[in-house]
Amino acid sequence: MLKVAILDDYQNISQQFVDIEKLSGKYEFKIFSKPFEDEAETIEQLSDFEALLLMRERTPITKNLLDNLPKLKFIITSGLRNKSIDLEITKKRKIIVCGTESNINPTPELTWALILGLARNLKEEIDNMFQGYWQTSIGIELKDKILGLIGLGRVGSQVAKIGKAFGMQVMAWSENLDLNTCKELDVLPCSKDDLVKNSDFISIHVQGGERYKDCITLKEMDKMKKTAFLINTSRGPIVNEEDLIIALSTNVIAGAGIDVYEKEPLPENNKLRFLPNALLTPHIGYVTAENYSIYYTQMIEALEACVNGKPIRLIE
Repeated sequence: MLKVAILDDYQNISQQFVDIEKLSGKYEFKIFSKPFEDEAETIEQLSDFEALLLMRERTPITKNLLDNLPKLKFIITSGLRNKSIDLEITKKRKIIVCGTESNINPTPELTWALILGLARNLKEEIDNMFQGYWQTSIGIELKDKILGLIGLGRVGSQVAKIGKAFGMQVMAWSENLDLNTCKELDVLPCSKDDLVKNSDFISIHVQGGERYKDCITLKEMDKMKKTAFLINTSRGPIVNEEDLIIALSTNVIAGAGIDVYEKEPLPENNKLRFLPNALLTPHIGYVTAENYSIYYTQMIEALEACVNGKPIRLIE
């Protein structure tokens, strides 16, 4: 029987979407619900497995890890790209890597939950309601405010449409900004500097990686309006985390809505957790029942295809 590891099932939810008993005649499954402490533990735990089912960009699949998993034949990840897999090594090792489809709408929806939460001080007001207080802050309206988008791809475009529906002015910047998309969505193309200086809300929707690492540092935050908010539902390293902590601690900006972090899960003692003007969620931009249904159903579908010698949705 093929030994299959389901990794990083943080919510112990995979069995709601994968009928392990039905597949037990063909596969021997083991579910890992917690992240590994380090790569040594990862190697120790996974050395006997022939297939890994991954949630994208949770467990890093590095060269060293791959070199120490001699039995590994198949990797199936959620999504159609996963920057935490060393694809150069999987190719050399002839390990087949496949992906799944993914809904894009959950991340724009969460982005707006964070924007609205910041605009109406929901964290403070909800906490205070449980403490017996009433109306302790004054919110702001979104109409006529400037929404600056770093990235206007599939997710950024959805965020832009909703911004326009709220009556906001929307501007966008990225290194490969599509001017046709800007025109179609009535979004003002601009420089990064103009976006940083003029936006009331800055929301990040570019891909992770070296190109945009530390795209927003204290240098940029110093240029932002003191009343402005920063939202990141893309990748943690795009915003320099230490600089963000400084900016929030000293009220350089009004607040931030953050769903992604430099290290995940976010350590319990991370200073972001203790800042009143930080609205934090635990990387749930893609975590919906609809998406998980797609992920796990198509992971099994891809695994079966690999075993039958006809892999689908190959990632190379």
